[in-house]
Amino acid sequence: MTNSETATWSIEEQKKYLELGYWHKLSIGAELNNWCKCYSNNIAIISGNKKLTYQQLNQQVELLAAGFYHLKVRPNDRVLLQLPNCIGFIISFFALIRLGALPILAMPSQRQQDIHALCKLAEPKLYIVPNRFLGTHYQPLIDDITTHFANTRVINIDNEQDPDFTLSQYYHSTPFTVSEPHYLDPAILLLSGGTTGTPKLIPRTHADYCYNARAMAEICKIDSNSVYLNVLPIAHNFSLSCPGLLGVLSKGGCVVLSKTTSFDEGFNLIKQHKVTITALVPPLAQLWANAREWDDTDITSLKLIQIGGSRLEASIAKQIKQAMHCQLQQVFGTAEGLICCTRLDDSDEVIFNTQGRPISPHDQVLIVDENDQPLKVGATGEMITKGPYTIHGYYRATEQNKTSFTKDNYYRMGDLVKFTSTGNVIVEGRIKEQINRAGEKIAAAEIEQKLIEYPSIESCAVVPVKDSRLGERSCAFIISSNKQITLSDVRNFLKQQGIAFYKLPDQLEHLTKWPLTSVGKIDKRSFLL
Repeated sequence: MTNSETATWSIEEQKKYLELGYWHKLSIGAELNNWCKCYSNNIAIISGNKKLTYQQLNQQVELLAAGFYHLKVRPNDRVLLQLPNCIGFIISFFALIRLGALPILAMPSQRQQDIHALCKLAEPKLYIVPNRFLGTHYQPLIDDITTHFANTRVINIDNEQDPDFTLSQYYHSTPFTVSEPHYLDPAILLLSGGTTGTPKLIPRTHADYCYNARAMAEICKIDSNSVYLNVLPIAHNFSLSCPGLLGVLSKGGCVVLSKTTSFDEGFNLIKQHKVTITALVPPLAQLWANAREWDDTDITSLKLIQIGGSRLEASIAKQIKQAMHCQLQQVFGTAEGLICCTRLDDSDEVIFNTQGRPISPHDQVLIVDENDQPLKVGATGEMITKGPYTIHGYYRATEQNKTSFTKDNYYRMGDLVKFTSTGNVIVEGRIKEQINRAGEKIAAAEIEQKLIEYPSIESCAVVPVKDSRLGERSCAFIISSNKQITLSDVRNFLKQQGIAFYKLPDQLEHLTKWPLTSVGKIDKRSFLL
């Protein structure tokens, strides 16, 4: 992918963002090298009983980069990385960037259909995946990729032989030479959800992504004494750069990796390592808060809990802050760019009732009607945005880019929002047919396309239903000649089709006929009661 395909900021914008100090003329690999020199003896990563200083982190990145080079990985090659929270993920991520290769960050929860589609789209040279993790066996994915993609080499990590997923067996001491990536070259390919379920790849550049992380680190007051507990998958934009791994490392702080999202592990890690900040999705945060009614683990070191991924109701936000006895920050945004968040000195009224404001003074955000005309403050419309860290196009997605971006390079976020008079965002809903289940995005169309293949199902519709625990759960409405089809039947069928667990319907309803709109389409809004 060439620089011209992604760096579509105007010459004037590029000059401005450099002069403002938003962008550095450095790759993420060069940034890491500087951080490691600056904070050499600080502890950078903690995973289980293992600790890495910044110096050790940099050394291991260089060794694995040489190993990948020995495996013929070169600049601009794509590598699909599907590892859980572990040292191996972090070392692999930075080693690939050091080579100028593009890591594709797949979630541990993704299954055969998603991984197959990603390999078809991006043609990765390597696919790095565990043999199994927390009861999940990845062999079906490995078999599928081995069978259908002869040019993709699978690195299958057996966690019995390598319980920490360190990839140390691929370390290589032979020096290598590659050209330094341009700061506006793509650095990584993040995953985006969509209304069709087909994965889209988000090319984030070295300059814009580091700015994203540094800006959030400043807002969250991260410094060398900060200890960040990584509970959510690091592959998620929230955990990677808001401020996440990159933001914390940029300030010399420490990142503690949690293998699970359970409060048992989380609270113990907070106590053991004096964690100061963590990030959760709303249902998980609520579970943790509820646990504090009887759990007396000392978590007084925790100063900030970030909550994002889906809308947080004001009453729940208040409950979480009171139970966790620390500041709460709402975070709303997209892996494509724009991040909004409340500030640490905002009033409780703002923190509980809004999703904050853009993190950059040069984020350009408009709320528009169906004709892309700007609306007045307080009116609800679609949010569109551009700025110093928002992409201008998806990777290898010419047709999608025509509808996802305006002619003026504004990205259509697909969210219905409004601005308060003080400039804070309130999220009202979505335009896209997407279900936001506990922060995981589910494309209704993807599940519908699979359900219609089920024997005796004549037609179907998948819709979101409000849920006090998940935010939204998915409900499948079907018309079928077999009235005995159960939710378990449907879920088992979809699992056999390679659908990820979190995308399986939570509820099943039988209908005899569809409610229709005036133009004869299924009226999904009639289900949203």
